[in-house]
Amino acid sequence: MMVKFGHSTVEANSLGLGTNAVGGYNLFPDLSDDDGRKLVEAALANGINLLDTAYVYGLGHSEELVGEVVKEHSRDQIVVATKGAHDFSTGEEVINNDPQFLTDQVNKSLERLGTDYIDIYYIHFPDHDTPKAEAVGALQRLREAGKIRAIGLSNFSLDQIKEANADGYVDVVEDEFSLLHQDHLKDGKLDYLHDNQISFVPYFPLASGLLTGKYDQDVTFPKDDIRNQIADFKEPRYSAILAAVDKVRPIAASHQATVAQTILAWYLQNPLITAVIPGAKRADQVISNAKAMDVILTSEEYGQIEEAFKEFAAVKSGKSLKDPD
Repeated sequence: MMVKFGHSTVEANSLGLGTNAVGGYNLFPDLSDDDGRKLVEAALANGINLLDTAYVYGLGHSEELVGEVVKEHSRDQIVVATKGAHDFSTGEEVINNDPQFLTDQVNKSLERLGTDYIDIYYIHFPDHDTPKAEAVGALQRLREAGKIRAIGLSNFSLDQIKEANADGYVDVVEDEFSLLHQDHLKDGKLDYLHDNQISFVPYFPLASGLLTGKYDQDVTFPKDDIRNQIADFKEPRYSAILAAVDKVRPIAASHQATVAQTILAWYLQNPLITAVIPGAKRADQVISNAKAMDVILTSEEYGQIEEAFKEFAAVKSGKSLKDPD
């Protein structure tokens, strides 16, 4: 299904691809550039035309790999979203929303992507000092210059979003949200976005794979595995999640679909969500995720899934950027 982003003219299929495992060598071990390119190719070959990347994914390398693949296709058929805010100019990682810094970052992203324009540009994280409307104003000038088509914010609080949107320039907000982390249903963020015609794009929709149905009570992880530090994998919460996922299995079976495809279909039918961007490490995962676009839940099934996860409605997000789907 094609969707439009905010007040812009940008349109894409509602299932996209998060590409932090495409060239994100600083986020994941043992990544292959060739595998990364295959991920993007698999997405484009299976109806996924929204590609979500960021400078911090490999410090520009993800953008380069995505750009290499996009060059081999019709540019106007692909929606490229990227993000910036990480400043390493001092040798340390600093979040920077200064208008001149963001302007420089957009120009550098254009070079790495090898394109004349970026469809959606997000301020990746808010800093502490820059007035948010001034930061967005810099992106608006870049939009007027034809370098970006839509303005996005990522990981901003509701108050920061309101400040950033003072002039009505914001088109889309990206933030963590899943059936296991639904705090934005309760904190007013999604209501504000809906009322102001701002699109919402959740990341980590499969919650570290917990919503794929692949885990059970017997799973164990190496001591250095990041999942050992995530509350979702600790009892009694872990068992409650497995019980909720089990309620999705018969619905998935009735559609001859996987649990992951069924969960993604729920997001795609959620009126508060514009698009969803599950990540992947392998091309076969991308191909499988794409099939979620063919799963049409009945209103009863949609409600059953919502009911199964209702106890997680107030659970806050806040997991690691490195956390894989």
